[in-house]
Amino acid sequence: MKMLIAIVQDKDANRLSNQFIDHDIRATRLSTTGGFLKSGNTTYMIGLEDDRVEEVLDLIKTASHTRQQFMTPPVNLDAQLDNTSSYPVEVQVGGATVFVLPVEQFHRF
Repeated sequence: MKMLIAIVQDKDANRLSNQFIDHDIRATRLSTTGGFLKSGNTTYMIGLEDDRVEEVLDLIKTASHTRQQFMTPPVNLDAQLDNTSSYPVEVQVGGATVFVLPVEQFHRF
């Protein structure tokens, strides 16, 4: 048995939930916030058999897309200001972070 903890951007969460339903994968969905942009994320906790791990990882890869986004860097008042301190910069966001953990016991009541 394995426990997958998958963190995806909110923009991809509904598409991934639908994929889980279509493939009969039970997942607990949590609203989370994080990343250096402090944006909305969704965390899925999924308990499943070892032989389904690759299937679920493929679904997550398919549903979770990276995208470019502009952000304005925070101003550090201790540092000297330069010409680029207030201009938006383009950063890559999205995709997924997945942890695969061994599970000693798994019960469903």
